[in-house]
Amino acid sequence: MIAPYRRLLSIPRAWRFSLAGFILRLPISMLYLSLALFIVDETGSYSLAGALSMASAVVVSIASPLWSRTADRIGQRKVLKLTVPIHIVFLALFIALVKWGAPTLVWFPVALIFEGAVIGAGQMVRRRWRHAIGDDKNLIDTAYAYEALVEEFVFTFGPVIATLAAALISPTASLITALCFVAIGATLFLREKSTEPPVLPGVESRHGKLLISEKSFRAFFLPMMFCGATFSSTGLFIVGYVDAYGERNLSGFLVAIWSIGSGVAAFITGAITWKRNANFRFVFSVIAFFIVTIPMAIAAHFFRGNLTAMAIALFINGLAIAPMLTAGFTAAESAVDTSRATEALAWGISALSLGGALPTAITGYIIDKSGAAVAANIPLIASTLAVVALVAYHRHWRERLSPLHA
Repeated sequence: MIAPYRRLLSIPRAWRFSLAGFILRLPISMLYLSLALFIVDETGSYSLAGALSMASAVVVSIASPLWSRTADRIGQRKVLKLTVPIHIVFLALFIALVKWGAPTLVWFPVALIFEGAVIGAGQMVRRRWRHAIGDDKNLIDTAYAYEALVEEFVFTFGPVIATLAAALISPTASLITALCFVAIGATLFLREKSTEPPVLPGVESRHGKLLISEKSFRAFFLPMMFCGATFSSTGLFIVGYVDAYGERNLSGFLVAIWSIGSGVAAFITGAITWKRNANFRFVFSVIAFFIVTIPMAIAAHFFRGNLTAMAIALFINGLAIAPMLTAGFTAAESAVDTSRATEALAWGISALSLGGALPTAITGYIIDKSGAAVAANIPLIASTLAVVALVAYHRHWRERLSPLHA
């Protein structure tokens, strides 16, 4: 079962850029929880935390593909050298403004700037795998499953680190810890010059239209967007749910259990040589994701306050996440020209971010007004809409489920 992973990591310097990408991604898993804990601690408002998350998600969903498109054109290292300092400076400024009691309206533009300077390390690492592997589709599937596994480690350890820093020191310390990981991860990633994919200076002129303008790509984008809505609303729901029963410091551990479920599935996914194409696996995984979201709502409504029941439900839900993401990214990348691979991956990440914008704000509002148990309905509704989005493009998927679209 581990043979494909051994083959993958035998690629020269592969483990180095993957490790650097892991560290650079840790703040992503920490920030949404650290920001929520920080804002709730400073203001007591989940609505405000949700509103900030919504605004940030919109900006990330727009900026990330544009930065990735730029990375294809001028190189990953040049983009990182520009974006990382902006992110660090403005996140530090945001912390200072909140602590100094600046007006709430001032927080938002600063938050939008530091979030707008985020370029997903995940798509850059996947692009490097694609460059290093070439046309070996089975090994590419293994690489993407491996990265899904890495990301589950990110979302297992990141929230725990964020929660421990907040509980043992302060929510402010949690955000500062995330800043340190950004600096360390970026420094290590920038040192990996030899594995950087070649610059594609003509990509802008050859492809004037954005991928999202193409109907075939929207068939992938919309289900991913509603899956992102499920992820984000679940994340804030977890914080509100444990807080409602006096266990706010356990939020990171519940998120970790959720991620462990996905990590288990990611490991198994990467070890399998699939006979079904990525399009089939993506459709199947989205439907499965909807089904395993139901236990979470059941735990919230019928086992209120039972954190063991919620932990089990989250673990079950996590089992569908990595297979869906792995198949989704593979399907998206295989549908476009190689020169647009990073853009395709970035739009996938953007779909997840954009989908989480409004549902996160709604989740925060419902937690404040009606309680966390009621807010558990939002992830269930979002996962239902992901299936509806598949149905809306049923002709597209019916064509692409044939073996010819491997």
